Amino acid sequence: MILDNRVQQCVVATLSARPAPVAVGPFVVGVDPTTTSPHINYATPRPGSTVTAADVTALVAAFRAAGRKPRLEYVARCAPGLEALLTAAGFVVEARHTYLVCLPDTLRTPPTPAGVDLVEPRTDDQRAALVAAQNEAFGQAAVATGADVARLRRQQAAGGVAVTAVTSSGACAGGGGAAPPADAVSEVAGIAVREPYRRRGLAGAITAATTRRLFDAGVEVAWLEAGGADSWRVYERVGYRPAGERLYVAAD
Repeated sequence: MILDNRVQQCVVATLSARPAPVAVGPFVVGVDPTTTSPHINYATPRPGSTVTAADVTALVAAFRAAGRKPRLEYVARCAPGLEALLTAAGFVVEARHTYLVCLPDTLRTPPTPAGVDLVEPRTDDQRAALVAAQNEAFGQAAVATGADVARLRRQQAAGGVAVTAVTSSGACAGGGGAAPPADAVSEVAGIAVREPYRRRGLAGAITAATTRRLFDAGVEVAWLEAGGADSWRVYERVGYRPAGERLYVAAD
């Protein structure tokens, strides 16, 4: 339960660092005026808080006022009665994901594939290349907006991690990153490899490099979620282990 609370508090800190966060009773809503994406604009409860039906009603009103879709992500055991309140208010569970954690003494670092360097993007052009590669790997348009680049720049400036896989020809093969740590806990996310560079061990190398940078900076717990069986195996090979469940819940 202690680990659940630490991971949940990490999510609270991440949303509180959005450009225009909104506090609603026991919730924090991470609002980013540059995008309407529900994967960036969502809410989470503070661990240990008591939540009432009136709190949920106020939360929905805050989303409406911000022009965003009501949506939450949270560690299930940190708010055991919340799902029932949300369901009664018309929310629907989008997914239940197991989150995995890695500690400094469980991390294993595989070799980086030949012809690839794992580096931190330092310029906006490099940041744009990373975001475009991530978008392409996740089935979206291989482009990066100015807001995307600025978001990544802010994340790095606040202590977050970004790793780009650059080939010997200068192409961006993929990359990943991690949120600025909160109480020595950080979320690793966006691990992506473009199609021509897959099945070479690059995803594991990116994950391990991102995680190693966190631990070198004093992070005690790194956590992430796997997008499927293949990524689950990648993460387990570098030292991540299942730890708990997170809920994704949304309303129209």
